[in-house]
Formats: sequence, structure tokens, C-alpha cells
Amino acid sequence: MIHHLKGKLVEKNPTHVVIECGGVGYFVNISLHTFSKITDAESIQLFTHLQVKEDSHTLFGFSEKSEREIFRLLLSVSGIGASIARTMLSSMTPKQIRDAIATGNVSAIQSIKGIGAKTAQRVILDLKDKILKIYDIDEVSSISNNTNKDEALSALEVLGFIRKQSEKIVDKVLAQDASLSVEDIIKLSLKNL
Repeated sequence: MIHHLKGKLVEKNPTHVVIECGGVGYFVNISLHTFSKITDAESIQLFTHLQVKEDSHTLFGFSEKSEREIFRLLLSVSGIGASIARTMLSSMTPKQIRDAIATGNVSAIQSIKGIGAKTAQRVILDLKDKILKIYDIDEVSSISNNTNKDEALSALEVLGFIRKQSEKIVDKVLAQDASLSVEDIIKLSLKNL
């Protein structure tokens, strides 16, 4: 297994890079998150995951070990392949995905292109305990986040907004940053309502 690649950055695209190591050019698939972290420096190091299939060997690269860890966890879920896992990491940061799973935020995961309601629920069902255990996240933090969401929704209702419409906006706001305070959730939601 190839743990990481360190070498000369030959080519950089939003979906892949080419890294030259010891005279060999490696084509490495990346997420937009990793793309945003890669500078135009000549030397580069990426943590890798090698996917071996009957007809191909595909390398995936990550700027951080934590992103690779989330990628591998996502691959363990039935119905999530490498391309969907990469799309998820391109749509949300590893921390946002981790927090969405830990808090059971189905709508945040479902907002990713190619993820339906059943798949989003399966991701949470399969990975929530692992995420809480690996990252040592307390259930309390996820409960307080839901409390913040409920308080923000109640406040928006008092202001005269329809709850169903407000909930969609609040979910989008929380998908951007799950650690927002009630006041910040309300402020950002009001800008979108």
C-alpha cells in the first residue's frame, strides 16, 4: 500500500494532480478540499489511498490524514463508492462531514449531489458510533447543536416565518458551520429568508 507521496508537483487540476517521485509520475485523484490546500510550490506531499479493482488501480490523495480517514470511513458504507466519497469531500470539509454524521444531520449529507435520503441515513447509521468513538466527541455537543437549531427555528417562527421554509434555510446554514450559536444561526438564516 502507498501511504503517501512526496515529490515534484507536475500538474494541478481541481480533480487530480500529477506528482513526480523518483522519475515516475503518479496520477492522483483529489477532492476540491485538497485542491484548495495545495499551494503552487514545487514540492508536495499527499497522503494516499490506493483503490485496487479488477480492472484498475486508482490513487486518491489528501492534504490531511483526517480527510483520508473520513474518506476511508465513507467507503465502508454500503452504496458509497470512491467517486461519491470524493464528491462528499468536495462539497463539505472533513470537519463538516464529521459533525453532520455525529449530530445526525441527514439534510446536510443529503444536500450533497448524488446522495439520497436513504444513503444519507445509512451513512449516519453506519458511521455515527465510529465517528463519536474515533474523534472522542461527546453526544452532548451534538444534542446542544440540535437545541440551537430548535431555538433558532422557534425564534424565526415568532418573527412570522413558516417553520418548514425556515428549517430548510437553517439546515443550509448549519451545513456550512455546525458550531454556530443560536444568534448567528438566526442572523444568517434571516439573510436567506
